[in-house]
Amino acid sequence: MHVKALKVFCDVVSRRSFSRAADENGMTQSGASQLIHHLEDELGVKLIDRSKRPFVLTPEGEVYYDGCRKLVQRMTTLEEEVKTLHQDVSGRVNVASIYSVGLSYMNSFVREFRRGHPRATVRMQYQHPNRVYELVRTDQADIGLVSYPRASRSVKVIEWRREPMMLVCSPDHPLAVRSSVTPDELDGLEMIGFDDDLTIRQQIDRALSAQGIEVEVVMDFDNIETLKSAVQINSGVSLLPVPTVERELSAGTLVAVPISGMELFRPLGIILRRGAELGKTARRFLQLLIPQSSSPDGGEANDKHSHDTADSGGAPASTATDAAENARRDLVGTTRD
Repeated sequence: MHVKALKVFCDVVSRRSFSRAADENGMTQSGASQLIHHLEDELGVKLIDRSKRPFVLTPEGEVYYDGCRKLVQRMTTLEEEVKTLHQDVSGRVNVASIYSVGLSYMNSFVREFRRGHPRATVRMQYQHPNRVYELVRTDQADIGLVSYPRASRSVKVIEWRREPMMLVCSPDHPLAVRSSVTPDELDGLEMIGFDDDLTIRQQIDRALSAQGIEVEVVMDFDNIETLKSAVQINSGVSLLPVPTVERELSAGTLVAVPISGMELFRPLGIILRRGAELGKTARRFLQLLIPQSSSPDGGEANDKHSHDTADSGGAPASTATDAAENARRDLVGTTRD
């Protein structure tokens, strides 16, 4: 049984599409469908129930997919290891990130990686948080980058950095001239927030509620770029991670004001599928990210497999040495040499 047929089957299932899987493997949709039919004929069972829209896996297909996914990943990793044993990194790493993290950090990391490994390819995907977890769980992404990371039975977390959050407003807003504001001064403000199904919104709401503060949310968005645009035209203020508005602060189109007595941080994390065997290219990219695990406020990220994220402050930061050693231990436990 040819490994390519197994890969096509896995891609059809993970992408929920014959056409997308065919494109991924450089073949026609009918060719992909024929490969799956051939697999079913060889096995003597139906793997996919095509009578339903969208298609679903049969019980036999579920079992077969679980085994094939691991086999294909192992073969892909092995092929890359053999091909690059005495060469520079030349494979591909798939990275999925939420929009704000990707736009704030990943461009510089990708440029640096390509300078060091010109033959390697980095494929970036910017997605909703839930989609990032799904891509990592289904091996469509080697590495995921999310805020408020949560570990699970299928996903492990490397805490990466903490971003300080401040009140962000238009230069025309009355609070723009202040060097700081108190929590009480937020009470009753017209606020532009994130959609209420996003963790960052829930954590902000919780922090405000703990201070007895009520704000009037006049708009909410799931995209930080749209949110910033609304703040720029003075439609309201917002609470945002400072690194996500550095460009606007430099240009003078937004102002960030510290909130005295109310420290807020957005934790960022790297997520990996538990038990995944990262290829050489993915390992090198992860090694590039991990030494940068210093939070912007000067603390160091701490590597944990499972943790409960706090909305402000958090646990004491570890030392740089401890963080680097923890990250290295996690990397060794995650990859295959």
